[in-house]
Amino acid sequence: MQVEIITIGDEILIGQIVDTNSAFIGQLLNLNGMSVKQISSVSDDREHILKALDEAKNRADIILITGGLGPTKDDITKKTLCEYFKTTMRFDEGAYQDVVNIFATFGKEVTPLNRLQAEVPSNCEVVHNYNGTAPCMWFDVDGKIFVSMPGVPYEMRALMKDQIIPKLKQRFNFPSIYHKTVLTQGIGESTLSELISDWEDSLGAVNIKLAYLPSPGMVRLRLSTKGEDEANLKVIVDKKIEELKLLISEYIYGYEIFGEEKETLEEIVGKLLRTKNKTISTAESCTGGYISHLLTRVAGSSDYYIGSVISYAYEIKETELGVPHDIILNHGAVSQPVVEQMAIAIRKKYNTDYSISASGIAGPGGGTEDKPVGTVWVAIATPEKVISEKFLFGNNRERNIQKTANAALNMLRKELE
Repeated sequence: MQVEIITIGDEILIGQIVDTNSAFIGQLLNLNGMSVKQISSVSDDREHILKALDEAKNRADIILITGGLGPTKDDITKKTLCEYFKTTMRFDEGAYQDVVNIFATFGKEVTPLNRLQAEVPSNCEVVHNYNGTAPCMWFDVDGKIFVSMPGVPYEMRALMKDQIIPKLKQRFNFPSIYHKTVLTQGIGESTLSELISDWEDSLGAVNIKLAYLPSPGMVRLRLSTKGEDEANLKVIVDKKIEELKLLISEYIYGYEIFGEEKETLEEIVGKLLRTKNKTISTAESCTGGYISHLLTRVAGSSDYYIGSVISYAYEIKETELGVPHDIILNHGAVSQPVVEQMAIAIRKKYNTDYSISASGIAGPGGGTEDKPVGTVWVAIATPEKVISEKFLFGNNRERNIQKTANAALNMLRKELE
């Protein structure tokens, strides 16, 4: 059973708003066993909408449409649907009562313009929108289901969760779809692919598809499968993940179950610190406080995060962290001796159990032949030792900052575990 999503509105195409509706609908459909064949965004243009509907009907069994249902002249979806289905408008009393109820909550009378919201194509079933004035319209034509919903996200989400999904499940039988994602850090996509090549080849025998989802400093591996028995699907996927752990356990830092709340690397680190009743401080140079930002965006981070020194300039490394001038002079600010001194100093200064330090050349300028842009040193100071590692990330400043922070947090995670 294939589903297509069509979003209507010039505001999406010109980038005035971001299409979050499709992402929400796609995830919700997948959790309920429905596969999205295609997502299309079209302009507020009659011919464009008609063509999109016709093409979608040839690809999919269920077509979900959002947008273009407002009371103003630029919203033409209802009229275009009437033309597409060769029907006329009718006035729906139930839809009108929904409009009356919405206006009543604001102590207002329905305007003549908003009264038009209750006019719908004659061949549709109205699905009541209890959060707005635009009715949702359900069309069942030639074995195909078309559902037109308002584009306002909170209205659409309530309709999808409370009414559209239940109606679709009453009409069709859907298989179970299961996704589990393995989170890795510290290994590039191509290197990872080579390392797990034979394991990846074995997935086809158990009907599992693998997707690589790279981001700065990280690669997520999503395993997907479908069938009738969800419990059995989970067993099969987990067995393959156990095999994967034998190959790349040092790079795995967590897992995601599709549809469940995702746990970030900083949340994992925070949980470990809280469980062990340990504290952390940071001394940052090239990241400019980004590591601290990640740590502190976790609710409850005050339990373990103490503070930071952003030692961007040489003199701050010396005056605030006590890094000897001759070490900076002889080795450079981006070096193992300097970054280790930074970690030791901030841990002592703030009396924490652990500390992170980072110094590097984020770019795009500042690189040399022996220290090109993207060269970064990260150190972790613990109660027993100091460990440090050199990285070569590339020439994109923003990605270098993100990669440095992720590498630093992952180094700390390994020590805590």
